[in-house]
Formats: sequence, C-alpha cells, structure tokens
Amino acid sequence: MSAAAPYTTRLAIPAVATYQQLRIAAGLSAKTAEAAAKGLPNSLFAVQVLLGDDVVGMGRIIGDGGCFYQVVDIAVLPAHQGKGLGKLIMREIMRYIDSEVPPSAYVSLIADGQAQDLYAQFGFRHTAPASVGMALKR
Repeated sequence: MSAAAPYTTRLAIPAVATYQQLRIAAGLSAKTAEAAAKGLPNSLFAVQVLLGDDVVGMGRIIGDGGCFYQVVDIAVLPAHQGKGLGKLIMREIMRYIDSEVPPSAYVSLIADGQAQDLYAQFGFRHTAPASVGMALKR
C-alpha cells in the first residue's frame, strides 16, 4: 500500500521524547533520555513522518560520513502501520544514500523480523554466510 495524504515528511532529527516514545510504541528497545540526547545530534540524516503536527514515524542514518553508514530507528506507530509509511521512510533514506554516500561505502542495517522484506525492496541483502551480524548490548 502506498502512503499518501494526509501524511507528510520532515527531514529533521526528532526530539528526544518523541524518539523515545516512537521506539517503545513500535516495539524497539527503550533508550534513556541521556543516550538519546547524546546520540541524536550525531545523525547524518533523519526523516520524520507526520500526521498534522504529530510525529507517527521516523528513520535515521548514522555513521562516519564516508566509509560506513547504518540505517537505524525505522519506527512507525502501530495505528499507522500497514499504510506504506515504512516505504515512505525508506524512500527518503535511499534519496540520501543515492545523493550523499560514496560508491565504496558500506551501508548496513539490522532487520527485525519481517522488516527484512521491506529492506529487500530497496536493495538490501542478507550478508550470511560471508558475514554475520553481532552485537554487544549494554
């Protein structure tokens, strides 16, 4: 399904409280206000999806700005899921990647559950068995 009016996008980093609320509501892990306040300003790119003045979805790119980029925080409020907003977020992210990311850069993401189907539509592929994602949770 394709996202349409009344949704709009804003290319901006979300406020700390908005970021925290969206992550939790979308089923992502909670982040402290301290961590969000420290990390969000370091975003290379951020997009928000709005319904009126309310932020109902988001996505970000983080990284070193040259060699490595990671797509993170793709989140849509449950009441707005299934309306094409994930695709809308990814289209904005891909516009950034296509215009700003050098050809030799490595762009990665961690796909939770069936989100891998969304990311595959934008050219992302599994890296296994050549490489396997690992994490150190704190």
